[in-house]
Amino acid sequence: MQPAITVGLDGSPESLAAARWAADEAERRGLTLRLLHAWPLLAPEPPRVAAEVDQNYWAKRLVHTAQAELRAHHPALVVVGNLVAEDAQKALIRAASESEMLVLGSRGLESVESYFMGDVSMPVVARAERPVVLVRAESAAEGPPPVAAAGVVVALQLRDAGEELLDFAFHTAAARGVALLAVHGRSVPLHARTPWGADHEVTEEMTGAAQKELSRALRPWQEKYPQVDVAVSIRLASPAEAVVQAAEGAALLVVGRRAHRHRVAPHLGPVAQAALHHGRCPVAVVPHD
Repeated sequence: MQPAITVGLDGSPESLAAARWAADEAERRGLTLRLLHAWPLLAPEPPRVAAEVDQNYWAKRLVHTAQAELRAHHPALVVVGNLVAEDAQKALIRAASESEMLVLGSRGLESVESYFMGDVSMPVVARAERPVVLVRAESAAEGPPPVAAAGVVVALQLRDAGEELLDFAFHTAAARGVALLAVHGRSVPLHARTPWGADHEVTEEMTGAAQKELSRALRPWQEKYPQVDVAVSIRLASPAEAVVQAAEGAALLVVGRRAHRHRVAPHLGPVAQAALHHGRCPVAVVPHD
């Protein structure tokens, strides 16, 4: 199978926005774009059947319409359609394992609600073996972010940055020709808090130590991707808050997720949850060991 980016397509504005985003990314990376529509009630494909009796007519039309649009805007891109008679969640998880990345549409809902496409996206994000990117429909409608802010933001921990996470973030920034901002958030400890703010000596020591550790983690990747301009941001806030704030206006926010290969019920950490609920730009969730 050719290396591909797979999009889960259901005909919603969110999934169509995801398909457009994925087409741009596939073209940058020189990959095939696969449009996947999964539904358990799809009928076995007969050799020839008239449209008026074809049970799969609307599913085919959905995929073919998206293919036509994407090919018109990306004439050199290979776009293939795939109809699967299977539960969408299972089909997408399997497709993710066969792809460079999986792209899904996400509804931009209020903060008290969930940020996901029906009941499918969050379980897929939590279980997929490869990166999953969630795209809001309004991101495409609003147009590209300002050039100065249209870089890639990656959320990093200090002692466990994750090679897969950094590889994805640097590769994406290099493919787009944009800068990379590495963000780390640290809450000020209770003993350093004062009525007028925070103890300057403590926060300065915290920031300096974090800067050194992040620089050490980033150095091998800067050597591998010398064309990528890298900046580091240490924010004295909760990691989730720091990441969401730093990603305002970004082209893509990249966050990590523990692979949890042996867990019965995989889950997302607080940073990934915050990014998916509150981030306004596309969010890539990258599983790592």
